[in-house]
Formats: sequence, structure tokens, C-alpha cells
Amino acid sequence: MSDTTTQPRGGIVGASLIGTTIEWYDFFLYGSAAALVFNTLFFPTSDPLVGTLIAFVTYAIGFAARPLGGIVFGHFGDKIGRKKLLVLSLLMMGGATFAMGLLPTYETIGVWAPILLTVLRLVQGFALGGEWGGAVLIVSEHGGDRHRGFWASWPQAGAPGGNLLATGVLALLAAVQSEETFQSWGWRVPFLLSGLLVVIGLWIRVSVSESPVFLAAQAKAEAAAAEGAKEEAPVVEVFRRSWREVLAAIGTRFGENISYYILTSFLLVYVTVHLGLPKSTALNAVLIGSAVHFVTIPLWGALSDRLGRRPVTLIGSVGMAVWAFVFFGLVDSGSFTVITLAVTAGLLLHGAMYGPQAAFISEMFDTKVRYSGASMGSQLASIIAGALAPIIAVELLKEYDSSVPIAVYLSVAAVVTTITVAVTRETLGRDLTRSRNE
Repeated sequence: MSDTTTQPRGGIVGASLIGTTIEWYDFFLYGSAAALVFNTLFFPTSDPLVGTLIAFVTYAIGFAARPLGGIVFGHFGDKIGRKKLLVLSLLMMGGATFAMGLLPTYETIGVWAPILLTVLRLVQGFALGGEWGGAVLIVSEHGGDRHRGFWASWPQAGAPGGNLLATGVLALLAAVQSEETFQSWGWRVPFLLSGLLVVIGLWIRVSVSESPVFLAAQAKAEAAAAEGAKEEAPVVEVFRRSWREVLAAIGTRFGENISYYILTSFLLVYVTVHLGLPKSTALNAVLIGSAVHFVTIPLWGALSDRLGRRPVTLIGSVGMAVWAFVFFGLVDSGSFTVITLAVTAGLLLHGAMYGPQAAFISEMFDTKVRYSGASMGSQLASIIAGALAPIIAVELLKEYDSSVPIAVYLSVAAVVTTITVAVTRETLGRDLTRSRNE
């Protein structure tokens, strides 16, 4: 067994959390802007919902690039190490987001505006596709198996942390600026702020040490190669020997991914366009919910160290299947307090799925293909789940002018995750230094 008393240093956890928070800030900033300003500035149409739908299509394009990023970053992460790839992903993501803040709008350069925005979105997606696997693995592989769920959940907290930061900046700007000022230039501020955040993130991230589990596996592979053994590319190895685990990772993420983007990105559209409420209502509700989400994700991770990854995940997926219908009923009240309660409770259930997920998926794969396998499973789920969630939800809203079909969609997604986790083997306590065949 691995040393169960060893835990990752605070610097390792901090570097993963801060870097992941910045990357998710960049990624979520686009989703919030797509719901609030991109529909008119880059995709102007006579129908607000149509413009929003087009903006969310480019939002989804970022997800389409994520599996490619996962494959490329996973391959090199399994070959040369986790740390180098994490630095590169942060640079790519931050650079693309900063450039978005400088883009001229459709009114200035016409069709080139949405084209350039889409290209930068692809860069964002490619970078984020490589970020998640490296961030959770470098934490998971620095400690023992006894508290892995807790430590590995901290990079997961970077998602609500990034959303909290992005939504908070947008809410602040919306509060201190007029609608005209925000539409004119105010929306650029949070994108340009990414440049400063990336400098801070890089300063912290370059200081971390490489994963000891990876270094041990690399030394073993080099010794085998010296004796004439040939090794397949990690991506080939994953599809040959670990395809079941990839499918399990996809199913585990399916309901979690869809629920998150419904509860956050789509909510902004639903509240402002369908209910006709001020954007501050949705932004502040997500802001408060994300703060609670950020704090509770590590608690769910810690609980998975006691109960197991599967039971805690099932609490979230079964709960979300039911809450989907309650959620929209509460949001339709139009009350800020009630909407905030609905979002916060939904994100608590999401956290039960998301908190144990980093350790759960990491423990599914052997070290020599762990970055590739975890990244592919995670990012393929993003295409069929998160990428399509806001688009499908907006289309359902246009077609039926009701929240009921969207609640059904969300509930079915949670059931898919419930079934997947129910038939997947528990991974709690696995020694990451040993292969599944040892």
C-alpha cells in the first residue's frame, strides 16, 4: 500500500486550486458574457433568444476542442510530466481570454468579430481540456490514499471559485455601470483582468514539484525501454485496455456536467429573457450559490474518504433527479431570495457529484495512462453533456415556453449518472503506485 500518512503540501494544493480557479474564471466568463452581451455585440439578430442561442453555439465550440486538448495534453502529461503541461494550459487559456477583451465588435468589423471570437474560444477549450486532468492528478499523486478524496477535491473547488470570480466581477460592473456603459466597454474589463490573474497563477504554479508517482512510473518505463521493451502511446493504451473506465468516467460526469451549466449559465438566460427580471437577480443568485458550492465541495470529498466515492456521488445524482423539478418551480416565483435558495440547493447536490469525482476518476486508471484516460473520459463527457446543455435548454424554452421539458432533461441526465455509478466498481483506498493487474 502507499503511505497513507503522507499528504500533499499546501503549496501543491494551492497551486492546483489557484490555477484551476483562474482557468475556470476564463471559461465561465465567456458563458456569462454569452448570456448577457455577446448575443447583441457579436451575434446581433431581431430575436433575443436566437442571438443568445447563436452565442451559446460558440460557447459549445469551446467544449468541442476540449477532448483534443485532453488527448494532446494527456499524451505529453503521461510522457514528460504533469507540471509542464499545467503551466502551458494556463498560458494558453489566459492569453485567449485577454485577447477577447480587445476584440472589436460586429458593428466595427462585421463578420470577422464572431469569427475571431470563435477561434479564441477554441483555444480556451483546448487549454481547459488539458487543465483538469493535470490539476487533479498532481494533487492525487502527491499524497497517500487515505484522504485522497479530500485533497483531490480542492482543484474541483476551482470551478465554483472561477465562476464566483467571473460572476462577481460581472455583478460588480453591472451594479456600478449603466446598461449603456456595460454594453459599450464595461464587459471588456473582466476579460482584460485575466492577464493579471494569469501572472499570479504562473508565479505560484511554476514553484510546485512534479508528481512522485509519475516520476517513479517514468523511471520504471525508462528501465523497461532500456531492456528493449516497447510501449504504446498512452491514448492507444487507454482505448485498448481502459475503454470501460473511459465510459464510466463519461457516465459519472454526465449528470454533473449538465446540471452545472443549467444551474449557472442557462439560469442567466431564463431569468433575464423568460422571466424578464434584471440580470443582477440571476448574477447575485449564482454568486451566493457559488460561494456555498466552493466551501462545501471539499467537505463532500472528505465524506467520500469515509463512505466511498460511489455513495456520495449517488447522493448528488439521485437528489438532482428530484430537485430538477423543484428548482424551476422555485425560480418561476421571481423572488430573489427563493431563486437564490433554488440555485444554492442545486449546487449543493452538484457538489456531492463533483467533490469525489477527481479521486474517483483518477483511481480508475493506471499511472502510465492516468492523465490521458482521466482527461479523455472527462472531456468527452463535456461535449455530449456540458457543451449541449445550454443550447438544448434554450431550444426547449423556445419550443415549449415552459420549464417543464428542461426539468425533465436535467432529471434524465442525473439518472444516467446514477445508473453509471451504481454499476461502477468502488475505488476508495486504491494504491496509485500499483497497476490494476498487480
